[in-house]
Amino acid sequence: MENREFFYRRLHSLLGVVPIGIFLIQHLFVNHFAVYGPESFNKAASFMHDLPFRILLEIFIIFLPILFHAVLGVYIVFVAKNNVTRYGYFRNWMFFLQRITGIVTLVFIVWHVWETRVQIGLGTEELDYSLMETILASPVMFAFYVLGIISTTFHFANGLWSFLVSWGITVTPRSQKMATYATILIFLAVTYLGIRALFAFV
Repeated sequence: MENREFFYRRLHSLLGVVPIGIFLIQHLFVNHFAVYGPESFNKAASFMHDLPFRILLEIFIIFLPILFHAVLGVYIVFVAKNNVTRYGYFRNWMFFLQRITGIVTLVFIVWHVWETRVQIGLGTEELDYSLMETILASPVMFAFYVLGIISTTFHFANGLWSFLVSWGITVTPRSQKMATYATILIFLAVTYLGIRALFAFV
């Protein structure tokens, strides 16, 4: 039983980086084309939408990994023993924030997929610049998306640090410290991509 849970947690960590993390960066990169205007974004979005075997890619590379990661992540949140109030170390806070942002990110992703991918699939919306422009016209939704992106990028970057440790890539205190600086830079970079795209839509 312990070996099975260890395997599931390792898989949970791996999926958070590959393929989910890679998809996150790709998704934010495509959205960033909005900075160059509606036509630029529409071309980038259409290219991704018209990829061969897109449905299979979405199911097996995006949706199923996210579903597994989310379900196990919720379980981890409820069984995790957070000791921030007793041990206020930096990594304890990162551990605590990883769990909080996991829940916030899950809510954000479900809502975002409902507003975009599901509506496009139902034929009620079209995949173009105006879709996000309409959604983000509401100040409440804009604030929600800002919070969602920051939560998602933090969860990814901090999860990347945990992945490097749990998979034995960074085992020494020095390598873990260097990984901390690197993941902070990654967090800032991908957050910049996401937030700048939001402002481009408004």
